[in-house]
Amino acid sequence: MCALFGWFDNKGIVPHKTLKKLTQALANAAEERGTDAAGISYIKDGKVTIYKRPKPAHKLRFSIPDGTKAVMGHTRMTTQGNEKFNYNNHPFLGKADKSFAFAHNGVLWNDSELRKEKKLPPTHIETDSYVAVQLIESQGRLDFDSLKYMAETVEGNFTFTVLDEDNALYIVKGNNPMYLIHFEALGLYIYASTESIMKQALKKVFLDKCSYQRIDTVDGEILRIDCNKVVTHAEFEMRQSSHLSGWYDNSEYDSMYEGLLLAYCGLYGVDPEDVALLLDYGYSCDEIEEMLMDTDLLREAIHSVRREDGACLYKECYDGVF
Repeated sequence: MCALFGWFDNKGIVPHKTLKKLTQALANAAEERGTDAAGISYIKDGKVTIYKRPKPAHKLRFSIPDGTKAVMGHTRMTTQGNEKFNYNNHPFLGKADKSFAFAHNGVLWNDSELRKEKKLPPTHIETDSYVAVQLIESQGRLDFDSLKYMAETVEGNFTFTVLDEDNALYIVKGNNPMYLIHFEALGLYIYASTESIMKQALKKVFLDKCSYQRIDTVDGEILRIDCNKVVTHAEFEMRQSSHLSGWYDNSEYDSMYEGLLLAYCGLYGVDPEDVALLLDYGYSCDEIEEMLMDTDLLREAIHSVRREDGACLYKECYDGVF
């Protein structure tokens, strides 16, 4: 489980100091979905620049040059590929007809299979995510068609972001969350994996006081924002997996996800035993993850399950006795 975050400045009227603070605020807030590594990418002098380290975002200082038009960021909770080797962390650098930075929130299940099937070049990068970069590169170009090919070839849970050397930002919306907003008066787009991350960051830089609109993104959509103030869309069909291959199967994935929830729920002041109770009751990992961002809803769910468990236990012990 990871987080995507970033922004795109279309008009150039937002002060550089504010954008720099916004970058750090988004990264810090995105720690709620990963503290193993953090990184950002931006374009400097026409070249893709990537800064990433195997540290929590709050221990890094993200600096961007004056005049930066877009920032694409990522915080990581490791699932595959040791984060201590920085090449395993996001964003990744890719090269097709133009250079680009790439980030992924989710887990891909068929990466090993695709590397063999598509005869992709050997790489020292160990993450499942990097196969998506290689699929784009194999098409020799970065555009809607190559992104569609990549998104329809991989299997798993995903939302991807891509920033190319021309300062065009792509959001490839799969079945993982994305929260995108637009400050029309400012010409500023901001995105984050969850509403919770967004609200925390906006409050830090006082942008929560400004008027903005949410832009709905749907599964199977590719959105492109460029420097000409043009927003374009394309669609793809998500691949339905009949099996899971590679380094784990479906049950292993579920077990891993549950383990991650139990490991980091304490960061939100939630007892792992309560999370285990919800899992046993039938709540999905995705549902519990969303409730971690809404303490009132989580508390209500826990109390409800406890009451029902208590009633069932009473019935088992005393039904028919009195």
